[in-house]
Amino acid sequence: MTFSPAHSGIRPFRIDIPQSELDELHDRLDRTRWPDELPGVGWAYGVPSGYLRDLVRYWRHEYDWRAAEARLNQWPQFTTEIDGAQVHFAHIRSPEPDATPLIITHGWPGSIVEFLDIVGPLTDPAAHGGDPADAFHIVLPGIPGFGFSGPTRETGWEARRVADTWVELMTRLGYDRFGAQGGDWGAGISRELGRVHPDRVIGIHLNLLPGAQAATEPTPEELQALSPEERERTLTSWGRWDQWFRDGTGYASVQSTRPQTLSYALTDSPVGQLAWIVEKFQEWTDSEELPEEAVDRDLMLTNVMLYWLTGTAGSSARVYYERAHAQGERIAAPTEPSTAPTAVASFPGDPQIPLRHKAERTENIVRWTELDRGGHFAAMEEPDLLVGDVRAFFRQLRDKGVD
Repeated sequence: MTFSPAHSGIRPFRIDIPQSELDELHDRLDRTRWPDELPGVGWAYGVPSGYLRDLVRYWRHEYDWRAAEARLNQWPQFTTEIDGAQVHFAHIRSPEPDATPLIITHGWPGSIVEFLDIVGPLTDPAAHGGDPADAFHIVLPGIPGFGFSGPTRETGWEARRVADTWVELMTRLGYDRFGAQGGDWGAGISRELGRVHPDRVIGIHLNLLPGAQAATEPTPEELQALSPEERERTLTSWGRWDQWFRDGTGYASVQSTRPQTLSYALTDSPVGQLAWIVEKFQEWTDSEELPEEAVDRDLMLTNVMLYWLTGTAGSSARVYYERAHAQGERIAAPTEPSTAPTAVASFPGDPQIPLRHKAERTENIVRWTELDRGGHFAAMEEPDLLVGDVRAFFRQLRDKGVD
């Protein structure tokens, strides 16, 4: 297959941030107006001032955006307009001509930066000690409203519409059949690909499964029907969900109801934008106290930069509003399992632990993996584990003649 951007409305794109924008960022960081803080409360009230001051100092004086920009620009990048939205994406073809096309979708507060450490092993396994038969052609789109795919210019951009957009994108790239992978919002979008476009999808690999958690306290009758292992996992899932729902969903409530109001603060203050995102890296990663224990500090800041430099704090938050206010078929719950072969890789540090007996009510689960480390940002925290499970899943499908 020959990729011909000129014939499909696809334009080459290169990240090239003017120095004036970086200078303005530095000026804003230098003039940060810091709030007061209660002593001795740690992270209980939000991001501690001492931690954030040190991170801002590093951001201002040591972090190198130009190095990050150059690394991102090693990927061939493009933009195209689909359904009225600009879609920015990286398209990295494998040196293996028979590689499997795979579209990988980020979530919030993530971006394509999440995937910097997995693209090489996925596209060129032979160069990373793997089997060339496990190679993928990788497509990394930004969700409309996020980063260089933003801002959106109209309402209605939720998971189903994004899934339809991905199908059109893959069609323009010449891929008739392809796999999909995702976590967070990327998991919801990838699942919709399998539900609505099963004829186009080879398989769906997820490192989060919306709706498969113990969102209500399980009854004794429910627990009795489960195996001892699933019973224990269900209790763990409920405990994690209950704590997260009580103490960790304020961001979602705001973004689901008043994303525009929030956007003024985050678009005007880089420290505000940083705090809003880094809090989630601290809470959702498999770390003891600091997010840097799980995710490289420079990668985390590069991810924040994509929100700051594009001014998309508000438009990225709108995906929560659209989901909460969706009507009609866009919000309909699945009435029967998806027909798309689906794999779930569960990382223990994620606040939402999926349950297989619930997942099988709505998904065609053919692979279920429970990892021993890693959290919500799997591609950044444990890239080798994620790559290994993605390879194993699609190899399993190939062995069964699914293509």
